[in-house]
Order: sequence, then C-alpha cells, then structure tokens
Amino acid sequence: MATAKKMVTQEVDKREDISNKEFASYFGYGFGQCISFGLVGSYILFFYTDILGISAAAASMIFLIARTWDAINDPMMASVMDTLHSKHGKFRPYLKYMPFLIAIITVVCFIPLDGLSMTAKILFAGGTYILWGMIYTVSDVPYWSLSTVMSQDAQQRTKLITFANMGVFAGIGLSPVVFVPLAEWLGQGDLGQGYFLATAVLMVVALPIMLNGFKNTKERVAPPKTKVTLKDAARAVRANKPMFAILVVFFCNVFMNITQALNVFFFTYNLGNASLMSIFGIISLASCIGFFVIPSLAKRFKKKHLLMTIVAADIVVRIVWFSVGYSSVIVSFVFIAITMLLYTATGPLISAMLAETIEYTELKTGKRNEAVTFSGQTFTGKLSVAVAGGLTGVILTWINYAPNQAQSVATTDALFFVVALLPALGSLIRLIVMYFYNYTEDEYQDVVEKLEQRKLEENPSY
Repeated sequence: MATAKKMVTQEVDKREDISNKEFASYFGYGFGQCISFGLVGSYILFFYTDILGISAAAASMIFLIARTWDAINDPMMASVMDTLHSKHGKFRPYLKYMPFLIAIITVVCFIPLDGLSMTAKILFAGGTYILWGMIYTVSDVPYWSLSTVMSQDAQQRTKLITFANMGVFAGIGLSPVVFVPLAEWLGQGDLGQGYFLATAVLMVVALPIMLNGFKNTKERVAPPKTKVTLKDAARAVRANKPMFAILVVFFCNVFMNITQALNVFFFTYNLGNASLMSIFGIISLASCIGFFVIPSLAKRFKKKHLLMTIVAADIVVRIVWFSVGYSSVIVSFVFIAITMLLYTATGPLISAMLAETIEYTELKTGKRNEAVTFSGQTFTGKLSVAVAGGLTGVILTWINYAPNQAQSVATTDALFFVVALLPALGSLIRLIVMYFYNYTEDEYQDVVEKLEQRKLEENPSY
C-alpha cells in the first residue's frame, strides 16, 4: 500500500508542470468571456427598460423563460460534452470556436431596434437573450471543466480556479469602468447607438484574449476509458451530494446580483451621479487583489472555514453600513469596497470546492462528468443573474421607481436597504450550509488516493 501511495504521488507530481504563461492564458479566457457576462448581467435590464422601452414585467418574463429553458438545455449540452473528445482534448476545442459566437451574440443583444413595434422588440430581445444563454453555456462549461483536467493536485487546482475567478471579476469589473463613458462618447446623445457601439468595441477587444486561452492551455488528466452516456450523466448528478451543497452556496450570488443590477439606480438617484459606476468598476477590479492570498490561505486553512469567516464578516459589515446610512458618498464607497473585497474572495473558494466534487462522482460512478458538474455552476450562475434581474424589476415596481425622474425619499431609502442589507441574507444562508458541509480537503485527498489505487489495480502499467 505504501508503494502504491508513493506511485500515486509521483503520478500527480508528473502532471503539475503548469507554466505562468498557461495560468495567464487561462485567466485571459475567463476575462474575455466575462466582459460579455458583465455587459449582459449589468446592463441588459436597463437597456430593455430605459432604451428599448420594454416594461420591467416583460423583461422579467424574458428572464424567467430563458432560465426555464436553461434548466432543460444546460445539463443536456453538458452531457454531450462529457461524451465527446477530439485531437485537441475534451474541453479545449470549445475554447477555439466559441469566442466568435460569444462576441457576435453579445453585440446582437444590444441592437437598439429603432422603428420596431413593442411586440417585435420583446420577441427579438427574448430570442437573442435565450440564444446568448445557450452560447454562453457552450463556452463557460468547458472553460471551468478544463481546470479539472489541467491538474488533479488540490493546491494547483485552487490556483487555477483562483486565476479563473480573477478573470471573471476583472472581466465583469471592466464594463462599468469603461462601458458607460464609452457608450456616451460613441453615442453622441443617442444612448441606444452608444450601447451598441460600445458593446462592439469591447467584444473586439475580448475576442483575441479568449482565443489565446485555447492556444496556450493543456489537458493533462486523462478521463476514464469508459464511454459516458446521458444516463451516466443523470446518475452522476444524483450521486454528487456535495455538488448540490456547493451549488446552493453559489446560487446565493443572487442577492449580490440584485445589488449589482440596482447599483446604476443607486448611484443615479441616491448618490446623485450615474458616473459613479466607473468608480465602482475600479473598486471591482481592485477587489481582485484579494485573490492573490486565497491559494496561500487555502494551504493553511480549510476552504470551508475560510468561506465561513468571509461570509460572517460580510454580515457584520453590511449591518454597520445600513446603520450609518448613505448621506456620505465617500463613506458609502468605503463600505462598497469592503463588501466587494469579501464577495470576490468567495469566488475561488466556491469554484475550487465544486471542482473537488468531480473526483467524488468518479469514485461513486466510475465516470468523471466534469462538464455535467460545471454545467451546474453555469446554470446556477445564469439562474442567479436571471432571478436577480426578475426580482430587480419586481423591486423597482414595489418601491415605486419612476424612470428618468427624481425619486421619492421612500423609494431611495428602500433602494438603499436592498443594496446594503439584502446580500447579508445570502451570506447567512451560506454560513448555515457550510456549517453542515463535511466534504473537505481531507475527504477529497482520500478520494483521489482511492481513485489512483483503483487505476493501478486495473492497469498496473498506469
């Protein structure tokens, strides 16, 4: 047994030759892809309501239909991904072709549709939004799944996923920094045209960065030599109980996504300046600094305990912020910076914990099903954004928001309550789930060793 364990260690070490160039390229794909996600997630509701003139209720219905379809479509697409292989590997081929489609569909989503009837606008908006979600799935699922075949070492995988999350937050954070000023400059008074042209410019920037992610990454972990069927994928979902717990934690992003969608309203009407979105974008980018300490902390502490500490701190900070109020712009941005730093730090921890459940599924079923696992993350992420978008429309209606005019004190106070305090509820749910979560690094390492031992027994030359 000792000899087998030594061979397992040597095999893992042999796989971990990951260069800085490869880390940077993996980061770059996530960065480019999430420029699209940031634009759609942060601005599509405002684009629908304030530029196309679509009602908040109709926009919410678009989001609901799109996510209902995703619930069916995403797992099916991921199951197909788990059955296919090519000369470029299992997941890298998608990174070669999807950037083009991501760029095109994102630009199409922001076509101003001048001259069309309201019915035509709603149908076009709904169709393009659903298509964007489908295309994004075929890009995002392989991207995250790739991290699990680039390395099987827990620390290296945490580092990879940390870089991936840096790319996510940097890409999402870039849009508020440059998008609104760029749209205003390019639109020259026509905001619809400005949104369209600014989106096109950012997608032109994102495209080569994403393509480089395909060029300079490598798959190292070979999947089991058994064919994965759709039935196997369904079995994997049922067997992976830790995955469901992590996806519940991930779905709690919905509370933060609501505040992200409302930030443009909060800055415009509570703080009196929509251009503050640029400062928020800079803060979002700067908050990624926290990612650099996550791999080091993960070596010393369990990710479960780190996550519990972060969400507990978020609850305390948000209660203090709500008590202080929003009369001072500077004070408000201090609290925004702290909460963003805490929020971004949860990303790599959650993704790394989700990645570790893949080996759990392989041990239970004999199939890795990376794509199925990460389709859960993709679907949950899009679901949280869509639910947030739908609830944002409901919230704006509930607080009596009136577009393009001064808001009542009651409306601005209610808006502040949602932005400052609502995400604390998500942190509380995460804290409770993590308290009962018991699949930590120790259990993961035990699963990896059992898998390697199984491979040695099945193939002594492995």
